[in-house]
Amino acid sequence: MFTGSIVALVTPMDDKGAVDWASLKKLIDYHVASGTSAIVSVGTTGESSTLSHDEHGEVVMRTLELSDGRIPVIAGTGANSTSEAICLTQRFNNSGVVGCLTVTPYYNKPTQEGLFQHFKAIAEHTDLPQILYNVPSRTGCDMLPPTIARLSKIKNIVAVKEATGNLNRVSQIQELVDDDFILLSGDDSTGLDFMQLGGRGVISVTANVAAREMAQMCALAAQGNFLEARRLNQRLMPLHQKLFIESNPIPVKWACKALGLMATDTLRLPMTPLTENDSRVVEQALTDAGLL
Repeated sequence: MFTGSIVALVTPMDDKGAVDWASLKKLIDYHVASGTSAIVSVGTTGESSTLSHDEHGEVVMRTLELSDGRIPVIAGTGANSTSEAICLTQRFNNSGVVGCLTVTPYYNKPTQEGLFQHFKAIAEHTDLPQILYNVPSRTGCDMLPPTIARLSKIKNIVAVKEATGNLNRVSQIQELVDDDFILLSGDDSTGLDFMQLGGRGVISVTANVAAREMAQMCALAAQGNFLEARRLNQRLMPLHQKLFIESNPIPVKWACKALGLMATDTLRLPMTPLTENDSRVVEQALTDAGLL
């Protein structure tokens, strides 16, 4: 369940900014039909930073309800306060989620020892499998391979989502962890290369709008058919790049609406709608990928 194309699912909202449950069901059905391996609910792409704690819990639980056992659900449970991250994680004990994705603490800029103690404390308060999430471009904090290796020795820390885009990290981490520790890419542009170096899948933004294609690409890579996987990935490359022309999830929510996957591309402040110029760029990327 922690392999292949795992979608970092958007949280659809209506024109007043409330969660749009009908569109959430439509998105889940789309991913089930497209072969997506799992859903990450309320991660960065799911706008965890602007949902209240109650909304956060409700979106994850409704995602579980609407998926109805057809696709595994991973809960985003990161916070920059260790106690808050523990509370978020414990909320989903015995809920049906298959694991938690927990980002490095943002803004605080902890030391490597602080990162180790943060994730160790979370893991000690749950039996749920834990996926570490390293994305320094958004958090201002980089969890280094030796720290990941130390954490990998904790029984229920089973994987890392490495989103630096630095492919050297794959071998650096692999040299330090056991073979059963799972490496997942968090960067669509380098995701296939990451898999060719030994990664097991991609937690993907692109999968929101190209679910079948991302699932096929990851399946081909898992089979060792990198020639066909690369052909497909090249078609998706404009999307991998242009879906980050503005801060995620601004472009991908616009793209979801453009493809009819949800009713609006509403975001909550401080995120603002995709500009007219950039919407043309994203539209062209969707066309180039054969989706429009």
